[in-house]
Amino acid sequence: MMAKKLTAGAALVLTVFALSSCGNTIRGVGQDAANTVDATQSAAGNVEGAASR
Repeated sequence: MMAKKLTAGAALVLTVFALSSCGNTIRGVGQDAANTVDATQSAAGNVEGAASR
């Protein structure tokens, strides 16, 4: 009986850690996407400035 509770508790802890890791990864992907948009807009502004010279 005690071994089952210990196993269930360990599984719960591992699941929580796995889910929190996924949350951090998803947040990081969102930040990367935002940085990509910013870089693209900046590059477009540089091209526009070069074309108007």
